[in-house]
Amino acid sequence: MPDQDDVTASAWPPAPIRTERLVLRGSEARDRAAFIELFASPEVGTHVGGARPRDELERAMPRVPGRRFGFFAVELGGAMIGMITLDPRDPGRPGHVRPEGGETELGYMFLPQTWGYGYASEACTAALDWFTGVFPREPVVLCTRTANGASMRVAAKLGFTEVARFEEYGAGQWFGVRSPVTPST
Repeated sequence: MPDQDDVTASAWPPAPIRTERLVLRGSEARDRAAFIELFASPEVGTHVGGARPRDELERAMPRVPGRRFGFFAVELGGAMIGMITLDPRDPGRPGHVRPEGGETELGYMFLPQTWGYGYASEACTAALDWFTGVFPREPVVLCTRTANGASMRVAAKLGFTEVARFEEYGAGQWFGVRSPVTPST
């Protein structure tokens, strides 16, 4: 991932990004309940290694979760419905497009009641467009379980192409890359 110093401290979070239906913004204290709901959801947990106990989340969740570089809260109608992350991929994990690893990896999670409306594609497109505007020559990678058909469709819609498949976390994984010259759709 590009050096965070490349983006001045005053540039994060960036100004809210508005799409046709959504707002991507930095995390706020009012998002805490949505974070707990997201990480406690059995439906979401199916795709990310399991739901976490709500009482554990209540104790451990900071007052303002997700306040860091590369994190976007996704808002619909004034409420957080999901999140997008742009983080360095751990060099020790399988799946890389650079020998040294550390590529920027796109991650996203949305509340189950918002699935199937195209919000993930819309929000990820906006986040990727922002990222490409700031780091124009940087590729972005994505890894998802092969069993997650919806996420596989989002990856294809966003212009990711398959690089590898492998086993990780006890499940088959699909690993793809979106080159910096790929136009958003």
